[in-house]
Amino acid sequence: MSDTLKRRSFLKGTLAATTALALPMRAHAQEVLKMGVVLPSPAADVGWSHTLMEGVNTVKEAYGDKLEVTVLENIAEGPDADRIANGLVAEGHNVLLLGSFGYQNGGIQIAKRNRDVSIIHASGFMVEPNFSPFTAKYWQGTYLMGMAAASLTKTKKIGCVGAFAIPELITSINAFMLGALSVDPEITMSVVWVNSWFDPASEQEAAKALISQDVDILFSNAQDTPSVIAVAEEAGVYAYNLNSSMQKYAPTKYLGVVGTDWGPHFKRLVDGHVAGDFPSANYWLGMEDDVVFTADWNPDIPADMIAQIEAKQAEIATGDFVVFQGPLTDQSGAERVADGVAMTDDEIISMDWHVAGVTTPLPS
Repeated sequence: MSDTLKRRSFLKGTLAATTALALPMRAHAQEVLKMGVVLPSPAADVGWSHTLMEGVNTVKEAYGDKLEVTVLENIAEGPDADRIANGLVAEGHNVLLLGSFGYQNGGIQIAKRNRDVSIIHASGFMVEPNFSPFTAKYWQGTYLMGMAAASLTKTKKIGCVGAFAIPELITSINAFMLGALSVDPEITMSVVWVNSWFDPASEQEAAKALISQDVDILFSNAQDTPSVIAVAEEAGVYAYNLNSSMQKYAPTKYLGVVGTDWGPHFKRLVDGHVAGDFPSANYWLGMEDDVVFTADWNPDIPADMIAQIEAKQAEIATGDFVVFQGPLTDQSGAERVADGVAMTDDEIISMDWHVAGVTTPLPS
């Protein structure tokens, strides 16, 4: 670990430092940019927090000793997260990476009070001159996973273990469903929400419950652990996930990954901060931005389906194919998007309904 990278872990909202490296005295400390990273789960070998840290490492490699990074992991959303983020600012961190939707309200207040601090925020919708949210168009990849799932399911029942019922995850589910229906219109999908970013026991229980209902393809939707993937492997059903590859936890039944590469985006924002021109916007990034990608396709997927998936992925990346284009109906059968009409980015990012084929109602 570099001498300019510190990592701390806060378990269940209480301060419990696990690793702290003494930083050397610097003759020109004012030249060193301090970046604070707040993560909703442990920065393990897989998952969302791991992917964020991979992006941070890209920035670290570019800046070397000119960047000092403090990582605070497994931070519960709420007052503790707000206090911790404020503490980072008080310690002189000029750039914050806040890695969860639930940090938004506290983060936006920090941005308003500290205009010299630039905040990179995962997901959300609020924007300030020094507060910039970013979201991945996961649905571009989950549509393709739906196509693959349809080619392998025998029960015609697919399932999803979801973290929280927020638009970012709802759109991923809906696209998965639409991709599957494009291949087999008889497929249905069930969803179990665990209401946590990191709860291995609940994730395992949810996966087992879906499998008991004859689901033979699972989507691990924003879990930061391989719990769902490992359960699927043991049960002999296919599974895939978001953000980083978990193939080693399911060597035979891993369907693939919808991955994200945040390194170039994070570096662009940090470069802007250093230049005094932080590029604040609500970034909605996908395959066309080289942020979202698919990988680790299971060899059981028929070759002709892989060819169809690759062709569709190319069309998505160029904009020749639009995932959320009508006619689209919701679970009740009501038309939500007319034939030939494409949903706008604002409509997609605020989606609060499931497409037909998803049998589980959204939480009220």
